[in-house]
Amino acid sequence: MGPASKQEERELEEESKREMEGYRCLLQAGFQLESTLQQVTVPLSLKEVRGYIEKQVAYLSGGRGEDSSVIITLPECSAFSDIPEEALAKVFTYLTLIPRARQPGVKFIVILDRRLDTWASIKTALARIAASFPGNLHLVLVLRPTSFFHRTVTDIGFRFSQEDFMLKMPVVMLSSVTDLLRYIDENQLTSEFGGTLDYCHSDWIVLRTAIESFAVTVKDIAQMLQGFGTELAETELCDDGKAIEYLLESHTDKYRKLKDAIRSVSKEGRHLLASLETSGKEDDSQWDVRLDWETVQRLLAQLRDMESAFDGFFEKHHLKLHQYLQLLRYEQSFQEMELCLEHMVGQERELSISVDTLAQTEQALKRLDSLESNAQEVMSRAQIIILHGHQLSAGHHYAMALIMQRCNELRHYCDSLNAALKTKHTRLLQTHQLLLCLGQAQTWCDDGAYLLANQLVDKYQSKEGAQAALRDIERFLEGAPSMLSSGPDILAIEYEAVITPQLQAHIGKTFAKHTAVQQMIQSRQACLRKLADKHVRPIQLVTPRAENPPRSKSPLFSPKHGDGLKFTFDLSLPGKRASRKSPNSRKIEVMHDYQESRSCVSYVLDGEDSPEVLKRHVMRELIETERIYVEELLSVLLGYRAEMDNPAQSALLPPILRSKRDVLFGNMPEIYNFHSRVFLQDLEGCLEAPESVGACFLERKESFQMYECYCQNKPRSEALWRQFSDCGFFQECQKKLEHKLGLDSYLLKPVQRLTKYQLLLKELLKYSTDCEGSSDLQGALTAMLDLLKSVNDSMHQIAITGYEGEICELGRVLMQGSFSVWISHKKGPTRMKELARFKPMQRHLFLYERALLFCKRREEHGDGSDKTPSYSFKHCLKMTAVGITENVKGDVKKFEIWYSGREEVYEVQAPSVEVKMAWLNELRRILTNQQKLLRDEAYQHGQMIGHMQLPPPLSESKQQRASVSSDDTESGRSSPDPQPHSPKHQHNRKSWPGAHHSVDICEGLEEWSGGREAFHPSDTEEEVLVQLSPGRYKALADCLQNGPDSITIKCGDVIQLQFEDNKGRWLVKNLSRRQEGFIAVSSLQLILVDSSRGHTSRLRDPVNLKARKLSSP
Repeated sequence: MGPASKQEERELEEESKREMEGYRCLLQAGFQLESTLQQVTVPLSLKEVRGYIEKQVAYLSGGRGEDSSVIITLPECSAFSDIPEEALAKVFTYLTLIPRARQPGVKFIVILDRRLDTWASIKTALARIAASFPGNLHLVLVLRPTSFFHRTVTDIGFRFSQEDFMLKMPVVMLSSVTDLLRYIDENQLTSEFGGTLDYCHSDWIVLRTAIESFAVTVKDIAQMLQGFGTELAETELCDDGKAIEYLLESHTDKYRKLKDAIRSVSKEGRHLLASLETSGKEDDSQWDVRLDWETVQRLLAQLRDMESAFDGFFEKHHLKLHQYLQLLRYEQSFQEMELCLEHMVGQERELSISVDTLAQTEQALKRLDSLESNAQEVMSRAQIIILHGHQLSAGHHYAMALIMQRCNELRHYCDSLNAALKTKHTRLLQTHQLLLCLGQAQTWCDDGAYLLANQLVDKYQSKEGAQAALRDIERFLEGAPSMLSSGPDILAIEYEAVITPQLQAHIGKTFAKHTAVQQMIQSRQACLRKLADKHVRPIQLVTPRAENPPRSKSPLFSPKHGDGLKFTFDLSLPGKRASRKSPNSRKIEVMHDYQESRSCVSYVLDGEDSPEVLKRHVMRELIETERIYVEELLSVLLGYRAEMDNPAQSALLPPILRSKRDVLFGNMPEIYNFHSRVFLQDLEGCLEAPESVGACFLERKESFQMYECYCQNKPRSEALWRQFSDCGFFQECQKKLEHKLGLDSYLLKPVQRLTKYQLLLKELLKYSTDCEGSSDLQGALTAMLDLLKSVNDSMHQIAITGYEGEICELGRVLMQGSFSVWISHKKGPTRMKELARFKPMQRHLFLYERALLFCKRREEHGDGSDKTPSYSFKHCLKMTAVGITENVKGDVKKFEIWYSGREEVYEVQAPSVEVKMAWLNELRRILTNQQKLLRDEAYQHGQMIGHMQLPPPLSESKQQRASVSSDDTESGRSSPDPQPHSPKHQHNRKSWPGAHHSVDICEGLEEWSGGREAFHPSDTEEEVLVQLSPGRYKALADCLQNGPDSITIKCGDVIQLQFEDNKGRWLVKNLSRRQEGFIAVSSLQLILVDSSRGHTSRLRDPVNLKARKLSSP
């Protein structure tokens, strides 16, 4: 338990003590009221004897005799003898308890009226009175019968029984009412006895009932107040706010009900008091009325005292509960705010201000601004909590000290967080200003290099040209950044608080660059001043050399120029004679590439900084064109797509076009969201580190798959555009946007942008050969080229017509292309028809993961660019029943695809050897995966069906290939096999039966289960067709250049194999063409023959090599 909790407990205990004082006052008031009630209430209530009282068996008239004895009158009652003894005793007890409660020890006088009765009745009544009367009976006055006979009998009977009665109680026998006046005053007797005392029996009953009811109600109220007070005093406080709220509500509800009851009983008491006052004023001799009035008055006063004590106690208890609930809520708010502030402080500490580039600084400033915005919001809420704490303290809260402590803690949190954020913001702004100045200095240096490079030699050979060039240089020097005038040491002192080793290196590099540019400018100025001072024909200092013939006279950047221009200037160092052969000369290269409507400028300082500058310029172009691309997409989405929902344009927009909006624009909104929210920010973060852009592309590789969806929709979009291109809606939108080109040009932007990325990545890769991120750049380039290929394949795939199944069930399209195909069937009715076909069929092949589709290319109807191809489906080969023969005698571009154990053979001629090898590699990969899958399934199920014929040793089986066929065939077109296989050829094929001969399905699996990869080219001599070694060879076929480090080989060229690298490539020197580069082993196997020895001992004639076959189960 912390100090705050202990302090809270101490303050709560003090508040509880103050509350207990009110509780003691309540108990004291309740005790006094209870004491009064005990004095005025009787154990026996009127309710128990009400029936006999109403019959006037006996009554209290209120009269008094001598010594203030209370008079109880027993009037004439015919049913007196029928009253049970127990009931009569209760009547006497009740009537005697009322005076005794007010005046203990009081005496009683009983008037027995038997004027109309007999001696027997009198005798019985006296006996019952003697037996049942509970009080101090002072005197019994008996009015004897008035008739002569009964009076005589009474006198005689009383004379003989007097001693018996007198022993028990004093009895006086009276002859008349007049005799009664000798014992009791006239004003103490009622009218029936000749007195003046006003008495109404029914009124007495009503008044007595009211008094007793009032007393009982007051007693119940007192008990309820005491009980509720005890409940409040014993209430335990918990830490649950909802429980405290429930206590407050329930206690308040009970309090209100008790207050209503108190008000009701007080009203009843006042009404009773008023009645008693009225009775007392009418007859001052009624002493019992005065006593009742005093009793009721005392009860009302004590009830008010108890109510006041209860109100004070409840007010303190309610205030304590309310303040406790306030404290709970305040503590909860404080703890939540403390967590928020600690989270903000943690974020502030995690926010690093160690930045090295302008982009990183801007990103850090953005994150800091966002953090400051969130922190301001949190601190505003903290200020509200602090203000609430002050309000609680101003309201004299019992935990004032604790609340003020919490307020101070929150204020300290806010002040510390605010100070830390301001410090970081100040330092980041300083860093941003420093990097901005350095960037301006770098740009100024680049502009200086551009200025020198763009000063054409032929223009400043004259004096006027030289002077104009000098003026341009002077104007340029006037715009030099102010920071360059101070040295790096002064700059480091000025920004000492934010200088890091990286920034220090950046400063040094910037000033070194400035020094180099200054030297070039000074050298150029010196040359130009000499030209300006001479009046003779000046010496040509700079000779431009165009490496690519320019198509324009001006080297200015213009997208209209079709070819690239490159100029070279040699400038001498200041203070030395200008000489092209000087080893200290600085070289500036300016390249203009208009082919992609862009410019790439580089300069070389001693040949060191050129790649970095080139990379930076390519990176800038990538970012700038990305921004333009995003802006163009946004203009299309807002200016065209969103306008389709504009009611003002509804008249110009055909209804069918509105419903096909997603067809026209495809998933362009998804592309825009990706580039604007994700990819553009990623590229901007790579501005100062261009080599990291490769990782950026690889990270977002999956996101670029959305372009495939866009391109697949493009034909539908173009068809819809052609249908509605003349719509007034598009013309109006184009007019508002001030676009020079129509919507169709902008719908083509995503396709163009996709092709642009790989060009820019190639440029970056060219200048990042030995950089750290070159592997990522190569991977990014490969990924983008694969994406282009995938998009291109999918574009062709959607043009397939006539296929009845679901193409998506065939898996992903891997390759597609056009080939010449000959088809032959082993047997069947189409055999004779095939013999008549010698011309190949032109087929477009689609290779899927599970099937190979043969289609016929057809041209759709249309003119010009509207003419699009389609592919008519012919037949399908499932890959589970396909085998391949990699080489066909007579043509290095041919290979065989056979089906169902060579029941159908498709001889395929590729456009080039490279295309053939690419298809064979992909087919081999699919079949190898299927072979591995079969082997795994056989191993898992333990099915060794039949005996396997082990292959001969490796030395004996080098000419053999394993193949697997299946009976899962599909019908297709056939044509004669131009080269039927000989028995010898068939002998060299190891062929397995199909699925219906499953006993032999695992035959030969051991050949693939060794430690080597299945179907690897180095497994057998048949797979490694040529055992290559360094030496001279002669090419039998063409090999085109494939990659920047490859070379071109033509048939008949003499080449020299030098060595093989770790990537499976040979360094080849083309002696015929004097070129050198790397070529893959697979390409060399198809084009080489030994020309140094004239025989095939090391390399046999490729046309006589055994056919290479590979198939899958």
